[in-house]
Amino acid sequence: MNRLPVLILGARSDIARATAHAFAARGHPLQLAARNVETLEPARADIALRHGVEVTLHEFDALDTAGHAAFIDALPALPGIAVSAVGLMGDQDQTRRDPAAAARVIRTNFEGPAAILEALATRFEARGAGTLVGISSVAGARGRASNYVYGAAKAGLTAYLSGLRNRLSGTGVHVVTVLPGFVATAMTEEMDLPARLTARPQEVARAITRAVSARRDVIYVKPVWRLIMAVIRALPEPVFKKTRL
Repeated sequence: MNRLPVLILGARSDIARATAHAFAARGHPLQLAARNVETLEPARADIALRHGVEVTLHEFDALDTAGHAAFIDALPALPGIAVSAVGLMGDQDQTRRDPAAAARVIRTNFEGPAAILEALATRFEARGAGTLVGISSVAGARGRASNYVYGAAKAGLTAYLSGLRNRLSGTGVHVVTVLPGFVATAMTEEMDLPARLTARPQEVARAITRAVSARRDVIYVKPVWRLIMAVIRALPEPVFKKTRL
């Protein structure tokens, strides 16, 4: 079967690499995009050898929004599926004291991903087919003292993906919002995460490939997070202000 490639944006992260392996195992050629992408050559070679698919590397900076159109035009083929794994958690204490740090977290988690997905959406819509996947976060469900800058950016991305899905309904373009919850990655290795609520990158990858195949809209990698966030959203503000989440 001749498959269109899968574009992985922010291909350096643990989730992105697991997702690349998951799609490659299904026979999809890959386009891996990241900053300093040449350092991903060992990963590229491993995926290509292990799964027997073509894997290409592409330099990409999510914050260079003016260059997004040229980046897409330079790809060897317009992908059939694009996954945005771009993200930066940052440090809440630093972001509330340093406006530049806060702006970087907001731009990396919202502005950059939204801009590249919009540019891809225009091309997918013109073709009449394609799938766009945005990895957001349960942190965007309600602002919490522990990560409200990051959470605000992810809230923006979640709302953006919802609006994009609404706009593209009926065009043949599918939009998936992924809400992983806690994930055991290099970014969270110093955190004491509850095992029952924590997914592995491979679980996230499997959830993404299943959602694309089933054309699902919004997925929680661990279903328990749907209930948890419903409870958090339902708390009255006077009660919520007293929590330490």
